[in-house]
Amino acid sequence: MKKIILCLWALFALGILSVAGVFFAIAHGWVGNMPSVEELENPIDKFATQIISSDGVLLGTYSNSRDNRVWVDYDELSPYLVKALVATEDVRFLNHSGIDMKALSRAVVKRLILQQKSAGGGSTLTQQLAKLLYTEHVARNTIQRALQKPIEWVIAVRIERYYTKEEILTMYLNKYDFCNNAIGIYTASNTYFGKEPIDLNAQEAAMLVGMCKNSSLYNPLRRPERTRERRNVVLSQMNKAGFLAHAEMDSLQQTDIVLDYHRVDHKMGLATYFREYLRLRMTKSKPEKKNYRGWQMQQFYEDSLDWANDPLYGWCNKNRNSRGDNYNLYSDGLKVYVTIDSRMQQYAEDAVDEHLRNYLQPTFFRVKGNKAPAPFSRNLSSADLEKIMNKAMEDTDRYKSLVKAGKSKEEIKEIFNTPREMTIFSYSGDIDTVMSPMDSLRYLKYFLRTGFMAMEPSTGYVKAYVGGPDYRQFQYDMVTTGRRQVGSTIKPYLYSLAMESGFSPCDQAVNETQTILTEGGQIWRPKDDGKEMIGQLVSIKWGLSRSNNNITAYLMSKLSPYEFKNILHEYGLRNQAIEPVPSLCLGTCDVSVAEMVSAYTAFPNKGIRTQPLYVTRIEDADGNTLSTFTAHSNEVISAESSYKMIDMMRAVINEGTGMRVHNYTRVDCGGKTGTTDNHSDAWFIGYTPELVAGCWVGGEDRDIHFDSMEFGQGSRMALPIWGLFMQKVYKNASTLGYSADARFDIPEGFDPCAGNARQADATSHYTIDSF
Repeated sequence: MKKIILCLWALFALGILSVAGVFFAIAHGWVGNMPSVEELENPIDKFATQIISSDGVLLGTYSNSRDNRVWVDYDELSPYLVKALVATEDVRFLNHSGIDMKALSRAVVKRLILQQKSAGGGSTLTQQLAKLLYTEHVARNTIQRALQKPIEWVIAVRIERYYTKEEILTMYLNKYDFCNNAIGIYTASNTYFGKEPIDLNAQEAAMLVGMCKNSSLYNPLRRPERTRERRNVVLSQMNKAGFLAHAEMDSLQQTDIVLDYHRVDHKMGLATYFREYLRLRMTKSKPEKKNYRGWQMQQFYEDSLDWANDPLYGWCNKNRNSRGDNYNLYSDGLKVYVTIDSRMQQYAEDAVDEHLRNYLQPTFFRVKGNKAPAPFSRNLSSADLEKIMNKAMEDTDRYKSLVKAGKSKEEIKEIFNTPREMTIFSYSGDIDTVMSPMDSLRYLKYFLRTGFMAMEPSTGYVKAYVGGPDYRQFQYDMVTTGRRQVGSTIKPYLYSLAMESGFSPCDQAVNETQTILTEGGQIWRPKDDGKEMIGQLVSIKWGLSRSNNNITAYLMSKLSPYEFKNILHEYGLRNQAIEPVPSLCLGTCDVSVAEMVSAYTAFPNKGIRTQPLYVTRIEDADGNTLSTFTAHSNEVISAESSYKMIDMMRAVINEGTGMRVHNYTRVDCGGKTGTTDNHSDAWFIGYTPELVAGCWVGGEDRDIHFDSMEFGQGSRMALPIWGLFMQKVYKNASTLGYSADARFDIPEGFDPCAGNARQADATSHYTIDSF
């Protein structure tokens, strides 16, 4: 008997030593994957970068597809979340040190000995956090899970040593995957309820905590009834733990789950074009000429300037984090504070949608119909149409993948011309139909595109940025990436050069066709400007207000096209292909919306042009400021010339081509319309004392346009978007910090026509030598 007892004690001691040895081996990393001290001290160091608007609204995040998390601190959690989680997952959470021996014993007895499936779990919240953080592969069977458990126990004890209970709760909720790409409590709260975590009520918190048991099983989108049942279990647990009164529990359990679902998708939400522009700009690498083709030299020139002069351009590759690596926009948890105002951004997107959806696009469909070669110009030949459509086909990812797969051109064309089931875009919602891929490409070309931007002339802050009608379908950004002919919106630059050269708004010239000899010896005449005031003396101011080509050409004849090109670059137009020829005065060059809006800031800003500023500061995950940004500016014209320009551009609004502005707002403003030949491009750039905004509208291709001036002019296509935006802004001016009564800062008594007004002389100083 003694020998038996000794053997039993020996076996018991051996068992104890074996268990101790196993835990010792685990703790020292000899068995399993034990995280280092550094990892335990920084268990969550990868989460999404946040884009935060000037009014404190989260516009979106940048993250990789597996870790779309935004960090939330403990004091940003709803008290209901904490109570629901503790009551349901670990009621003795505050009293243990990582392992709840009572719960563990219960689970062992009931599950292993009595084989009861409803025995409850033995894992504490700390163990569950250890599993989330450090278990790479989920156990597939009981044996694997049994082997993982001891490792989790050791990690849990160590986590308890390093962190407070509040920090452990916070880490758990920030780490958990709530399904539907809603990783972490912040994203989950916004995804399912459109709320911040601190604003969750008891039943909403209970639903999210209920998902922690199995987010796929208790998915409110796919299994609402099962999710409701689980939520009610959580509410019962809260009552049982004393966190919720019985009457309140009964009342809440009777309610249905009410979601305000917002899918996590970078193609949706506010400022989609802006967010993509910012992402690309911050992650740019140093430009190398070898990576640019011949036709991309303009882009290389601009990228090189930006890399050298713009600290935001390539910011991630210019700065290093505490680990010595370049910042990762998708996992370093940055906070990027942008100048966009979420309210003004919404006004801009609403203005674009309202004008395009309700008026312009239906008009275009009605006028074009299905008449060949719609949606293209009726002047387009069949050969040109085929060339355009083939180019559109070759630009698609589908075409490139088929080429890569070894398909011949004939086979690819047959695939693109074979009807199949597909979903196509419309302003009334996506449409399921049967159509060939080639026909779908042509169908999408019916939709007019646009670009709109608004900024403050004094600070450079960009307050609204809309790169197109719908980012999900049309991702080409017409604010900064796209460039189109500017038409008559270029004229104020020429007029300002004239003011700098001694002209005044009251100087007069004969309204007649101008004949100018070019540098190459050719004769250039501007397009006929109709019959209004033909042959009569008119003022320079009248010429700009009516966008009269004769008066513009007259000024061009008195000035040098080289001086004009130089001042265009001073205004911030970066296109190196601008040719110093007389026709430049009518807007033959291609310019982006952002460049045009920035250029017009010189008029209300006493001649000083301000560059657009998109970001004010960047912080790291701990709230430390890493970079701050201010707008650059340069003087283009004198303050006196800017006052003269305001006087003339007010006339554009009050008596000229921009009079439709008064249909939307009566604030003090100036501006200019623009329409290119064949109505391919429609523009309006306007400014108040506090804001400058510009809009372009046109087809994806220059051959897609209205065939008449009735609908194709800038005052009909682009101006209404500007007007609707300003109407919305100044309706809520006081809440935005603006004033509908603001006036341009012009010295009292300033006379734009001071001095002797002069008439056009018979001798022009515009000669071949002027070039």
